[in-house]
Amino acid sequence: MKLVILTGAGISAESGLGTFRDAGGLWEKYPIEQVATPEGFAADPALVHEFYNARRANCLTSAPNAAHDALARLEGTLGNDMLIVTQNVDDLHERAGSRSVWHMHGALNRAKCAVCDHSWNAPAKMHPDDPCPDCNTAATRPDVVWFGEMPYFMEDIYDRLHRADLFVSIGTSGNVYPAAGFVQEAAAAGARTLELNLEPSLGASSFDESRNGPASQIVPEWVDSLLRG
Repeated sequence: MKLVILTGAGISAESGLGTFRDAGGLWEKYPIEQVATPEGFAADPALVHEFYNARRANCLTSAPNAAHDALARLEGTLGNDMLIVTQNVDDLHERAGSRSVWHMHGALNRAKCAVCDHSWNAPAKMHPDDPCPDCNTAATRPDVVWFGEMPYFMEDIYDRLHRADLFVSIGTSGNVYPAAGFVQEAAAAGARTLELNLEPSLGASSFDESRNGPASQIVPEWVDSLLRG
């Protein structure tokens, strides 16, 4: 069985990492257009770095939960036939033991040069005057995909979706494209589709089956049922 799993903010929420919509979280303190767009970075790079330094610190104090652990366990059985495509910029999948993980929106623990596109492992704190280790230009930015930018790996993701036997969406809102359209891509190619979410997403009706509840509960239950055959 060839399996593609899409994960969103809902799988990391129980690890203490807030979603875009959490009340009182980082996204309320920092307006999205100021910290998650190329225009915001151009206008105030110091503010953007302050925001991502805070997110990086939050991530470093968080730990994988039972949902991340279950997916790592499943990969241990399926091997290269399983791929996780995540919208999350945290590294909780990797820390749980998953190896086949594509970060379509980039990663908090990576830095990128806005001039030459060179990327490298990010320090805990980044600053606007940090030089690029490749071209030495002070144009360091987080290696994350902002609104208005193209997500990573898109061509390869669609290729895997078209070859999948099963597509599973975990903890996503279903209203952010292109990821929201993955279920239709997979279904059109003949895959079965399953949504695992705290509550039905906006695109829940597009799935063959939906299961609702906390990710730390329903993901391990689903993995156990799949491994039992």
